[in-house]
Amino acid sequence: MPSSTPPDHDFVDHILSQWTAACPDLPIAPMAVFSRLFRLQAIASRDIDRSFRPLGVNPGEFDVIATLTRHGPPHALSPQQLAESMLLSSGAMTNRLDRLEQAGLVARQPNPDDRRGVIVTLTDRGREAADAVLCAYLDILDQMLAPLEPERRALLAELLRELLLVHDHQAPGSIKA
Repeated sequence: MPSSTPPDHDFVDHILSQWTAACPDLPIAPMAVFSRLFRLQAIASRDIDRSFRPLGVNPGEFDVIATLTRHGPPHALSPQQLAESMLLSSGAMTNRLDRLEQAGLVARQPNPDDRRGVIVTLTDRGREAADAVLCAYLDILDQMLAPLEPERRALLAELLRELLLVHDHQAPGSIKA
């Protein structure tokens, strides 16, 4: 019968012990943090992908739907605005928009401010999909954080925020305050 108590050591502990044995003078403390962040990201990505599949959306398409949703009514942005917000090339954005348009989740309409451009909007079906997919997404994130008390979640969020305040401006497409 499997134990409901988590083990005392995680996979990263195993890797770090190997590094310590192989290179005892190597300063591996940063690796302890980032290896765990990368591993958690991989686990979250896997679980998110699994939960989105039955909903007919992949994580990249969810990102488009979520970006349009969080911008509020009328849930409309240009492809360039979407690409910049999501750090994507125009080609990658076009592919995502093509799939979402074929699925009836977004529509491209002429841009009233630029005759050469288009505006991408969520359709009614897209807004319904956004609700379902967003609920699945938030459920997964909540499950992953469930072992932490609310105060520890808040502390983790604040510590990560501190790091982003220092480094985020260096990322391409970063949001300026």
